[in-house]
Order: sequence, then C-alpha cells, then structure tokens
Amino acid sequence: MSDVTQLLGDIDRGSAKAADELLTLVYGELRKRAAYYLAQERPGQTLQATALVHEAWLRLGGGEGQQWNSHTHFLAAATKAMRRILIDRARSKARVKHGEGHQPLNLDDVDVASADMDADTLLAVNEALDKFAAEDPEKAKLVELRYFVGMSIPEAGNALGISESTAKRQWAYARAWLYEELNQRTK
Repeated sequence: MSDVTQLLGDIDRGSAKAADELLTLVYGELRKRAAYYLAQERPGQTLQATALVHEAWLRLGGGEGQQWNSHTHFLAAATKAMRRILIDRARSKARVKHGEGHQPLNLDDVDVASADMDADTLLAVNEALDKFAAEDPEKAKLVELRYFVGMSIPEAGNALGISESTAKRQWAYARAWLYEELNQRTK
C-alpha cells in the first residue's frame, strides 16, 4: 500500500494531520499537472500553477470528508477539480467579453418622451423603434405605450391584452434590443 493510500485511509478515519501530510506528499505531482493544464491555455493566462493547485485543494475540501479509494482516484479528482476551475474562469471571461464592459441602461428610469426632450434623442429613439417594429410589432407597441404614452407595465400589458409577466419579459427584451441599436448609432 502506498503512502498516499495510507494517508487517504487515515483521512477517512478522521485524522486532520493526514490531510496536511497528503498535500505535502502529492503537491509536486499536482503542480506538474496544473502546469500542464496551464500550458494548454491561451497566452496571457494569469492563473499560476501554484494557485490552481491550492484552489483545487480547497474545492476538494482540503482532503477532509472525502473518500478516495486510491492514489489514482485522488489524483483523478484533483485533476477534475483543476479542469473545472479553468472552465469556470473561461466562462467568467466569456461573460465579461460578451458584455464588453457596457454599463446597463435602465430604460425604466427614462422619463416619458416630452417636448423638452433633446430632439436628436427623440429622433434616434423613434428611428430605432421603427426598425424594431419591422421585426417585432407587438413588442414595439409595448415600447410606444411605455415610452411615449407613459403607461406602467401592468397598464400597457392590459392595453395589449397580455399578462403582466409577459409584458415584463417583452419590455426587458425590447429595452435590450433598443439599447444595442442606439449604441450602434453612436459608434
């Protein structure tokens, strides 16, 4: 029986000291695996092998409360944890890139179109709304009722014969669409 397998058994029996000894014993091997994974990543990766090993160790519960059958089983679990960490980081970066750092614009806070509104803004919104109406007339009508008439979501939903929850979903979609359209015009 290997030292790792013995330590895994000690951990199963509740030895807190065994978890520390396990990390010391397998640290070099885990670091090599982490370095291999990171070498496969794109250039510019900011995560270091040491940090990846430590984060994987924490995800594994620091060795406590786990039941691994063997050294190989433990290494497989650690490797899987490292992979998940890298995937989570990649997903997180993709979310940031997808939003491209734009600050959300809350059209709920925008006042109803009025005579003292900037004419250029009013024209831009109107042109964007005309384009949106060609794609989705029902949602465009909701925007007209909310933005130009000043109706609340329940009032606009009632006027269109749709439920309040449907009106909220359509309003969220319409705001996002118009936000992107108006942003493209300013670029």
